[in-house]
Amino acid sequence: MSTPAALPCASAEPAPDHDAPFVFVVNAGSGRRRELDTLVAQLDAAFGRSGRRYELVSVADPSQLEASAARAAGLARGGVLVGVGGDGTLRTVARAALDAGCVFGVLPRGTFNYFSRDHGIPADPEQAIALLLSARVHPVQVGFVNDALFLVNASLGLYPKLLEQREAYKRQFGRSRLVALGSAIATLLRPHRLLRLHVDHEGTARELRTTTLFVANNRLQLEQVGAAEAPLLAQGMLVALAPLAHGRLAQILLSLRGAFSRVRDAGDVVGFGFTRFTVTRASRRRRRIKVATDGEIAWLDLPLEFRLADRPLRLLKPEPDVAERNRA
Repeated sequence: MSTPAALPCASAEPAPDHDAPFVFVVNAGSGRRRELDTLVAQLDAAFGRSGRRYELVSVADPSQLEASAARAAGLARGGVLVGVGGDGTLRTVARAALDAGCVFGVLPRGTFNYFSRDHGIPADPEQAIALLLSARVHPVQVGFVNDALFLVNASLGLYPKLLEQREAYKRQFGRSRLVALGSAIATLLRPHRLLRLHVDHEGTARELRTTTLFVANNRLQLEQVGAAEAPLLAQGMLVALAPLAHGRLAQILLSLRGAFSRVRDAGDVVGFGFTRFTVTRASRRRRRIKVATDGEIAWLDLPLEFRLADRPLRLLKPEPDVAERNRA
């Protein structure tokens, strides 16, 4: 088992100064104009009452989100950079905040909102805005795979394929849990290869044959699938999970149960906590692999290095006892 890395700034910092700027980055491409107008009205009311100031950066083209978040972080130096959206949007804005040394805030507007829920941040916009104006700054750990940050999880193999197919089904049939389930079943019933991965962890190399490698940084998500390793996150680790069933039918059944039930009920699953480990493909012919980070998919160069960030993200969130009550 890995020795947990000590998190810098292990205690909370005071709330930002009254005159600290707040810069909100909104992924306008993921919402409706009426929702954006409502958000602006809520921000005007809350910040007007408190005598605070804010700026809003609306990003209509998702491909420009990363560049816009970086520019917004420059405006927010000495203040708070706030991501408005789902986990994928928050991941991009959090990276800009981490790089610039800004305090990070969240207004959740996604479907699952695993990051905000795990930290007890309210889903109600007015409550979340009120929290931004009163909360202290708490250090939270984030993960990296190569140079890609993730707040909730990173994965390779079958799971990124499930995400791609789900988005295609949503574009065709709309957003619903039933559509997501249907797309997953359709993907799992298609032929797919097992990954042959070489994993180097704590100086020990092993080979994994699996449909997917899943690396988590979210206690709520791990608890929902029944992973016994969930408490390791509080010890300053990330958690890796991989199903090891043999045969195509067994892999399909295991992946279905792992995706929609509890992984420990699904069969043979390897899991461990770590601060750093390396993954390569058994075949040297392929030098890149598709990886999903918080639902966003990209091709990354091999070998993959999964690691805990060397400094924490400075997050505005409820006090620990309140956050624990709010987790859902």
